[in-house]
Amino acid sequence: MADRTAKNQLRVGRILKAHGLKGALKLELYTDDPDGRFVPGASFALQVPEQSKWHGQSIVVREFRWMNAAPVVFFEGVDDRDEAESLVRAILWIDQDDAAEQPEPDAWYDHQLVGLDVVRDGVSVGHVVRVDHLPAQDLLIVKSGEREVMVPFVSAIVPEVDIAAERVIVTPPTGLFEELDDEPEDEAAPVDDALADTEASAAD
Repeated sequence: MADRTAKNQLRVGRILKAHGLKGALKLELYTDDPDGRFVPGASFALQVPEQSKWHGQSIVVREFRWMNAAPVVFFEGVDDRDEAESLVRAILWIDQDDAAEQPEPDAWYDHQLVGLDVVRDGVSVGHVVRVDHLPAQDLLIVKSGEREVMVPFVSAIVPEVDIAAERVIVTPPTGLFEELDDEPEDEAAPVDDALADTEASAAD
């Protein structure tokens, strides 16, 4: 991820599955301008596992079209279903210099997020050290004390990113940052149990 962040690349899509027998691929889009991004001749860097034959390579758009309201792309050199299958789950990146001058809504570069303060209920709980891009979702990796916490980068858990204020607001589910709680609830439990036993004895 360090190399990708240094190059300031923008993620624009993910390949979902092969479509048909002639190398077509269905896309999940991360751009508001797919028709402008996926023009013939456009080149994308590929994020794939190291064992993939596509690792470290780029790929060039041959054709982009909509099929039943679904975005479908053809790439140069990908002419059959077997070749298309080898690209499934690949993530497509484009250099920031080739991106539109105006940022897309709710889209940030990795280097903008790294270092931001992570705030829960008005209290800082750590800072972002990197962003992991997984096929299912993105994760903010937050350094909190001596450990790293993986925070799903979704609006329900990260409702606000304020680049100007250098902070990220999080509303994590119970258990994600529990070790940061000020009150040790586990230590209070035996006291409560003892009181309950005393009351039960008195009632008898």
